[in-house]
Amino acid sequence: MRPAFDPEDLARSAPPAPAAHPVGTHLKAILSSYSEILFLRGWGMGAVILAVTALAPNVAGAGLVAVLAAYVFARFIGLRTVFLESGFYTYNPLLVGLSIGYLFRLTPLTLFFTVTAGIAAFVLTHALFSAVWHYLRLPVLSLPFVLVSSATYLAAGNYSNLYVDSLYPRPVAALETLVPLWIGGFLRSLGAIFFVPSWIAGAVLAGALLVRSRILFLLAAGGYYVGTLTLATLGGSASAAFTDLNAFNFILIAMALGGVFLVPTGRSYLLALIAVMTSTVLLSSAEIFWSRWGVPVFAFPFNVVTLTFVYVLALVEFPLLAKGVGTPEEILDEHLTGSLRYPGSVRTLALPFSGEWTIWQGFDGPWTHQGPWRYAYDFVVTGESGETHRGDGHRLEDYLAFRKPVLSPVKGRVVTVVDDLQDNPVGTTDRTHNWGNLVVLRDERGFHVEISHFARGSIRVEEGAWVERGALLGLCGNSGYSPQPHIHVQAQLGERIGDPTVPFSFLAFRSGDRFVANDVPPVGEAVEALPPEKALVNRMAMVLDEVHRFRVTGCDRARFPSLQEGELDLTVRMAPDSTFYLDSGRGRLYFGTHEGTWYVYRVEGRDPCLQALFLALPRLPLAYRPGLRWQDHVPSGVVTSGVRRALIRLVRSFAPRLGTVRVDLEFADEGRIRGSVTSGILRRQWDTEVVLHPFRGLESVRVGDLHMERIDETETKQQPAPERYGEPISSRG
Repeated sequence: MRPAFDPEDLARSAPPAPAAHPVGTHLKAILSSYSEILFLRGWGMGAVILAVTALAPNVAGAGLVAVLAAYVFARFIGLRTVFLESGFYTYNPLLVGLSIGYLFRLTPLTLFFTVTAGIAAFVLTHALFSAVWHYLRLPVLSLPFVLVSSATYLAAGNYSNLYVDSLYPRPVAALETLVPLWIGGFLRSLGAIFFVPSWIAGAVLAGALLVRSRILFLLAAGGYYVGTLTLATLGGSASAAFTDLNAFNFILIAMALGGVFLVPTGRSYLLALIAVMTSTVLLSSAEIFWSRWGVPVFAFPFNVVTLTFVYVLALVEFPLLAKGVGTPEEILDEHLTGSLRYPGSVRTLALPFSGEWTIWQGFDGPWTHQGPWRYAYDFVVTGESGETHRGDGHRLEDYLAFRKPVLSPVKGRVVTVVDDLQDNPVGTTDRTHNWGNLVVLRDERGFHVEISHFARGSIRVEEGAWVERGALLGLCGNSGYSPQPHIHVQAQLGERIGDPTVPFSFLAFRSGDRFVANDVPPVGEAVEALPPEKALVNRMAMVLDEVHRFRVTGCDRARFPSLQEGELDLTVRMAPDSTFYLDSGRGRLYFGTHEGTWYVYRVEGRDPCLQALFLALPRLPLAYRPGLRWQDHVPSGVVTSGVRRALIRLVRSFAPRLGTVRVDLEFADEGRIRGSVTSGILRRQWDTEVVLHPFRGLESVRVGDLHMERIDETETKQQPAPERYGEPISSRG
């Protein structure tokens, strides 16, 4: 029951797992099938759930047989282990097996029944996923389980050698009356997800949920009680609502919509509860309809409601649709940090000029950037006093922007060129040809860019030609609806002149003394394009498989309590999706260069040194200007851990700005970056400094008292073998 993602993409992007014993690898893949049902990843949670199913040995045995049969069959037909590790393809067979074990006593005939049903569920999962994901961009959830289990229950009527398990005593049945109905109902419904409707099973699952994800736990409880209270109001019986084990559908709907498919925020929680309330009628009607055939409703309401809501929210481009995979806390942290780190549009343009220009009019400008043409930018050249011309400005030649080079802001094909309109005398405009002389470019990413008001006869490109970003298009003029020489830039989906505009942003520019990687500058700001400089590009170039060795000293115990002094090796490696990362053996720091900026994308594992690197240099402009400043943000999980991190993430789902960790950086000189890390909620601040090696990445890194300094190869050869990073200080010498 995972969110809408392609498991093959996940497999391709996942870092290579460390070598493990084949038995251990297969076992972890099997256990991951169990955790996948609760929207969690990891074999540890799966082991807990397997233990919970053991409260009903018949159920546990059938489930294990089904998932093993599906796994072996998947390997038999050639599905690689990397695609099976997450449990995505095998949790439906597991559910089918659990449903068979819940109804029938395990016998040789039942085992055969379970094996075939498990394989059928796997085949249906693979087939449905390929079709549903391809055409609708939706997951299959537990639809294969519902279909195969329903077919199995219907077919069982013809098999007289199957023994109904409910005729046999259940080991935990005597304890079921010890818990109040309103609490026991929730716990039994939670256990019923795995066909163990016992408050004991539910209590263990609730505890495991609380440990792994506080958000999922609260959604599970909230969804259950909103759903059952709605049922009680409609049906007039609270007792009937709390004893209806099919209420587990409410739990799954709330968890899926509130914390998995949507970024967990107050708005998402409200949507999840609305979906739960709408599902009550579907649940009641399905129970009545299915009872005629002696078949449970299983998770049918959950699948229908969740898939419908996700599909509609995708159609309206709901802004809180989750794009990542992980716990709700991780999804939230990634979303909030990403919105701060990458504020610009996906339609990115370079500034269409070199040197310093000033924003004359921006989005929703007061003069012409209105209505369908609201997303546009106008640029002029200004002098030291803010004037746009020399002298009295009566001649076009007086204007500082007139006949300045205009560059292509994108890479693409020239669609339209207009180059024969006269430049307007100062103070007049051409309302007949609003856009003046212009070039329309078709960007290879699927949108168009129109640049207007060129000087007559100055355009250097022809229709149909291919241009690179930064290529000369022509010279700035005063044609069309233009009272003075300037450059007009807009993005649009259509290729016709003056089509309605769409949002966009600019890449890698200086605004005042600030570097901006991707955003739109404010009106009146002087901006300058900052293309990558070879010197800085070379400094940050790291060779695949190269080992960067550092000496770690001055550990900040308050910030990094687990850090030990010693020697640290960081190896440059590449993930299957071509992303580079530094591997310390305890974690991975993913980095890369994009559109003139070097980024640290994320850190995995709990290596404090890699966390320190993330804090010290989350991004670096690949162009140097003295005193150039920039700002970034890092996930709250980088500076917190344990209970504190869990509480901050939970609070951020209601108050997103809480827990923000801001990083302020500036060039001290061409090879030295100084900065500070500020966490408001922790009331902590750390000073940082990074020194760049002339051509091999990082020379030294300092975060607070922690200092990492590169060890030269010659120094390593001359010195006796030092203590390794992570070796306890007390064990030395």
